[in-house]
Amino acid sequence: MYNEVRPGQSVGEAALILQQPRAADVTAMRDSTLAVLSRANFEALLIRYPLALSRVFAQANFHWVRDVRKVVEQRYAHSVVVIGLHDGIGAHEVADCLAKAFARCGRMHHFQPPQDNATEAAVFDVDRQNELDEQFDFLVYEAGPGLSPWARRAFRQADQVVFVASMGALTSLGPLERGFMEEPGFPMKRKHLVLLHSATATVPGDVGSWRDESRFERVYPIRSRHQGDFSRLSRFLTGSAVGVVLGGGGARGFAHVGVLQALEEAGVPVDLVGGNSMGALIGAQYVCGVSLADILTQTQRFAAGGERLTLPLISIVSGRRVERDLKSMFGDITIERLWRPFFAAACNLTKGVTTAQDTGLLWRAVLASNSPAGLFPPVLHKGQLLVDGAILDNVPVEAMRMRLGTALEKRRGNGTIIAIDVGVPDALRVDPSLARLSPWHTLASFLPGTRTSPGIGDILYSAGHVGSVSQRARTMAQSDHYLEPPVAGFSLMGYKHAQAISEVGYRYAQEKIAQWKQLNSAPWEVVQ
Repeated sequence: MYNEVRPGQSVGEAALILQQPRAADVTAMRDSTLAVLSRANFEALLIRYPLALSRVFAQANFHWVRDVRKVVEQRYAHSVVVIGLHDGIGAHEVADCLAKAFARCGRMHHFQPPQDNATEAAVFDVDRQNELDEQFDFLVYEAGPGLSPWARRAFRQADQVVFVASMGALTSLGPLERGFMEEPGFPMKRKHLVLLHSATATVPGDVGSWRDESRFERVYPIRSRHQGDFSRLSRFLTGSAVGVVLGGGGARGFAHVGVLQALEEAGVPVDLVGGNSMGALIGAQYVCGVSLADILTQTQRFAAGGERLTLPLISIVSGRRVERDLKSMFGDITIERLWRPFFAAACNLTKGVTTAQDTGLLWRAVLASNSPAGLFPPVLHKGQLLVDGAILDNVPVEAMRMRLGTALEKRRGNGTIIAIDVGVPDALRVDPSLARLSPWHTLASFLPGTRTSPGIGDILYSAGHVGSVSQRARTMAQSDHYLEPPVAGFSLMGYKHAQAISEVGYRYAQEKIAQWKQLNSAPWEVVQ
């Protein structure tokens, strides 16, 4: 989207005057009344009122030149229509709960369908819509069942569409959706799907079939009357969702637990989670609903399990123990069956790119993200080789930005990214007098008073992070808040210090959050 045209504004002046094709298309997203000025009428008016018309068009072109490189900030209501795909089932509940979520953030008005199924003439006109845009921050239209005149009109006044279906309903295109597809502006509206679950549901149903349809920007599994789920939906609709990215860093990754605790205590919502390596392991447990205390003890126990050496034809260790314990930790949970979106980053050696794994078995995605090349065997996926993502991107902010920012208008914002980097780069150095490394130098470095000589683990770790270090500045620039807990004093293998590392992350995050609030740079809705 390039720009937005508000009531009373004009568009296309330069093309009219210069008799050139327009540089962009203009689409009416809502019912609109247009006044069209042809070239012939423009020339006739110019002859009759040369000074007045020249001033008008000069002013219009001045505004165009001033705003040519930016989208003008427009203050008007977020407008959403809620439509039940199957005879309106669930639409009233979703509209009501969404309206309450919006009301906690600003001025909201909820339009319910007229009891007598009013005709088009009985519905407010375009001027009334403009008044509502100025009066409220959020407008929720409840379409009601069927393709009534009210439902069609409500659809045309909304910028976004939230379709509602019950879990287990047919995914095929139905007559109701086909009917709305005939309405003007349908292709341009952002379309979402809420899959409504029972209030007691512990795990979402399989939403993969709905996502495969590609009819919706995003599919949201939501529990009936669940305030947290509807608040998350409202943030996605308004471009204010919060994505948290957890980087890799061995035992230093326990700082993530402390940061998450500080975010929770400050009421900062976490709507999406992405991670790499240790960050993926902690993030996966977090989106599964494991408490932070249990994440700490469970991860510490997992890390203490060790691994067996193997014939070093593919890797130094076999990775079988890690795979077994991850299977035990996550079972048959798939990423699609989580209440909150999640991805685990991995480096795709076959394609030479970072792969954000957001489908399939959760344990397999975490395993791939925790398989350093050379140390662990690659995880195979459709004939491709996946390893720890730190080779290219240890803090996968770009993947998070894609999930927050795609299809969102610039004016609405594209969410907030909080990135947590615990991958403190350790300088890899040796005694300057050495001409070459040897196993004896490495063994001798374990003796007291001897200079450190890197072993194969140190070399593989540094080699596996070269790409991440080189693009660190870019990663920081893509984040809204980039946190670097001071954990350099802890060893990468210092898993016995889990509690202390977590405490460092907690205190550090508390200070940063206090600064955000002081600077008023926290655009999210505080979770009550």
